[in-house]
Order: sequence, then C-alpha cells, then structure tokens
Amino acid sequence: MNTEYTQRERRYRRNLVFLALLLMAAAFGVLWAGRYGTSFSVGPDQSVSGPLLKQIILRLRAPRIVISILGGASLAAAGFVFQMLFANPLVEPGFLGVSQGAAFGAAATIVFLGYHPLLIQVHATIAALLALFLSYRFAKMFRFGGWLLRLLLSGIAVGALFNSFLSIIKVLADPMTSLQEITFWMMGGLYNITWERVLSTFPVMTGGLFILLLFRWRINLLSLPDRTGHTLGIRVVTERIILLVIATLITTSIISVAGLVSWIGLIVPHLARRLFSSDSRYALPASMLMGALFLLISDTLARTLLPSEIPLGIITSIFGAVLFIIILSSRRAEATL
Repeated sequence: MNTEYTQRERRYRRNLVFLALLLMAAAFGVLWAGRYGTSFSVGPDQSVSGPLLKQIILRLRAPRIVISILGGASLAAAGFVFQMLFANPLVEPGFLGVSQGAAFGAAATIVFLGYHPLLIQVHATIAALLALFLSYRFAKMFRFGGWLLRLLLSGIAVGALFNSFLSIIKVLADPMTSLQEITFWMMGGLYNITWERVLSTFPVMTGGLFILLLFRWRINLLSLPDRTGHTLGIRVVTERIILLVIATLITTSIISVAGLVSWIGLIVPHLARRLFSSDSRYALPASMLMGALFLLISDTLARTLLPSEIPLGIITSIFGAVLFIIILSSRRAEATL
C-alpha cells in the first residue's frame, strides 16, 4: 500500500513538472502568434522592421501573456479553494457574490468617474470584499441549515442584490459612451493590458497564490466536517474566512483588469481533481498551471482568430461549456461531481 501511494505521488509530481514545462513552451510560442507573427510582411507597401516587431512583442504581447498566466492561475486557484471549503464542486467565487460585486464596483466607476483603470481596480476590489462581508454577515443571521449551507444561500442573495444594482447602473449609463464601455468590460478582454497594469495587480496575485500554495495542505483539513476540524485543534471558521478573503482578492485582481472571465474557476478544478485526485497538495498547483494554460490559449485565440478581437469571456464560455458537458457525460462524473 505504501509503495502504491509513493508511486502515485511520483506520478503526480511528474505530471506537475510536465504541466509547468507545457505552460512555459506555450507562453514562448504565443509570443509569435498574431497578425504579424514571425513574418515581417504587413502589406504590399509596408514591412515590419526588427525594432517594430520587438516593440509589438515586448510592449503588447508580453504583458498580456503575463496577465493571462497569473489571471488564469488566480481564477482556477480561487475556484478550487471555494469548491474544497464548501465541499461542493459547483461552487466558484460568483456564488458568494464576489464576481457580481466586482462588476458593480467597476460599472459604477465607469459611469460616475469615467474609465480610469486604477480606480476601476480599486473599486472593484472594495465592492467584491463588501459582497464577501455581506455574505458572511447574512449567513450569521440565517437560521436555516448548517454554516456552509447558510453561507452559500447568503452568497446567492448577495449576488442577486449586486446584479440588481448593476442593472440600475446600466439604466443610468449614457448609451453612447459609458454603457458601451460597461458592456465590453463585462464581456472580458486583455486588449488594454500594459506593463503598468501588470505591475498594479502583480503583488496581489502572486502574493495570494504563494500563500495558498504555502498552506495548501491546510485546505485538506478545512474541507473536513466542522466537528472533525475542531477535534484536530483547527479554528475552522477563522481559517476558512482567511482563505476565502485571499481567494476573493486574487479573483478581483484579474476581474478588475480583464472584466468578467467565466468558467475557469468552475471547470479547471474539476479537471485537476481528475488528474491529481482531491489532495490539495497536488490538485491546487495543478489547478493553477491548468488555469494559466487555459486562459493563455483562450486569449491567444481571442486576438488571432478574427481580424477584430473576440471578447475573451466568449472564448472561455464556449470552451468551459463544452468541457462541462463532457465531464457530466463521462462515466467518472460521479467521482468528480
């Protein structure tokens, strides 16, 4: 039995190394994907010189790749944490109103203060944390079910409230300017990513991912029933709140710069658990690597399939929905759902 367990762990480590190498290879490869590619020809009377292609790669494509990797890892890690802590494979940050709160904060900023990336990022984060706080407070007030069920129900209610507030913001928005900006922002996209925006989100996402990786073994314990956790000397509620706050922060960091990018936090953790079981020591880093690869490929397709860029949320929704159908239709669905 010990030999079988050791072999399984070795296989998990090899798979993680393979995913990391695959991600690095994909990141290098998509640097050359685009309308210009490695060909220096632009038109019959134009050509891209070496310095111009260098600027395209370093100033336009490279920051998008960095954000794609960090953002995909953040969304997948947050989804994994939510699913493990709630012991529910259909949970993701949107179930606690986090995504809806971030969308409301961004939309309100666009309408009342104009399209200022830094303000959008700050207000989206504040509104998302407010949604998480309200979900926690309402769960304490509810008198139905256990703690996790109450928190989930309160999150659904808070999400509905923020969606209603978002609809009011849309009604107040100027149809010719701010309403269009809100619409495009909610469809998701990395078309306006610069190194300045990368630096503004880099500390939160990398710090949050590092903390989650550092305490990934703790997620296994916190996914156990409350009574079991208390017998092990764990402050179950406190530690769960800390992890949920970290997952919320890294989620809002990518939402604030990329808009609403759906399905990654829901689908990728399922795939990771299929390959690495539910052991957070391996499934969590696998979710990060697979989420980064998922968003990297999706963004590359969004900017290369058509002459005009496709909203990123459309690409992730198509892939996510197809994968979800495949997962639910497979024979192993009962083991992962």
